[in-house]
Amino acid sequence: MNLNHLHYFRILAKTEHYTQAAKELSITQPSLSHAISSLEKDLGTYLFEKQGRNVRLTKYGRFFLEYVDSALNQLDIGEKKLRNLTSSSNGVIDLGFIYTLGAYIMPNLIKDFLNNEQYKNVSFSLFQGTTNNIISGLKNEKFDLGFCSIVENEPDIDFVPILEQELVLIVSQNHELASLDSIDLENIADYPFVFFNKESGIRPLIDSLFNKVHVTPKIICEVEEDSAVLGLVTVGYGIAIIPKISLIANFDVKILSISNPIIKRYIYLASIKNKYISPSANQFRNYIINNLSKLL
Repeated sequence: MNLNHLHYFRILAKTEHYTQAAKELSITQPSLSHAISSLEKDLGTYLFEKQGRNVRLTKYGRFFLEYVDSALNQLDIGEKKLRNLTSSSNGVIDLGFIYTLGAYIMPNLIKDFLNNEQYKNVSFSLFQGTTNNIISGLKNEKFDLGFCSIVENEPDIDFVPILEQELVLIVSQNHELASLDSIDLENIADYPFVFFNKESGIRPLIDSLFNKVHVTPKIICEVEEDSAVLGLVTVGYGIAIIPKISLIANFDVKILSISNPIIKRYIYLASIKNKYISPSANQFRNYIINNLSKLL
C-alpha cells in the first residue's frame, strides 16, 4: 500500500472533488484517479462513488478514513518529534556519565554548552552509572555519548581523553594516618580498605596501583559510587583510594596525596566508532573536545 495514495485518499475525502483535490495536491487529475483506483484495487473495495460532478465516500470509505486519519496523524507527530530530536538547535542528547562527574563537572559542562545562543534549546536526557553501564548503554544505543574510564578490548568504542584526575587516599579525621599529608602505598597494607566494585571503571586502575608496590589490600567492603565510599570512610569503616573530586569537601575526611606509586586517572569521552549521532550530540561532542580546557 502506497503512503502517498493514503494521503491522496484523505484529501479527496475532504474535498469530494477530483479537480479540487488534484490542485491541492499539486498533481494532475489523471494521476489522482490512477492512485485512487490502485488503492481501491489493493483493498478490494470501492472507497468513493459518484454524486453528480462530485464524489462521496462509500460506507467502506468512511470506515477506512478513520484509520487513515489516525495513521497519518501519528506519522505527522512522529516526524515532528523526530525532527526535534535530531535538530541541531532543538535536539535531545542522551548522555551517560560516571558518578564521579555528577556533582560538579557534568552540570557545569552542560550549563556552559547551553549558555551559547545556538544551543540554548537543546535538551539532555542524563544517566549516571559505572563505566560498564556507560559502555553497555552506548552499544545498545541508549546513549549518544558517554563520559567514563577507558576499557580495554573495546575496538568499536572511540575513547577521547578529556580530563585528568589525581588519585588520593582518604581517611577519617580521627584515623591514625590523618596526621600525614602523603602516603606510600607500601606502608598501608595492614589497613582495611573500602573499594570500588569490579563494575567500576576505576577499579582496574586502583588494582594496578597495589600491584606496582606488590601489596594485597585488605578489602572489607566494595561499593559502586563515590558518595558511598566517602560516607563509609567518614565513619571510620575503612580507608579508600578515590579521585580527587569536589564532592570530598562535603565529607569529614582527610586527603593524603599518594607519593608512591605516582599515577593519574583519565576521564574519556566515549562514543561508538563510525556510528551516526544527531547533529546536536555531535555539536556537544565537538564543543567539549574543543573547549574543555576553558570550561574546567
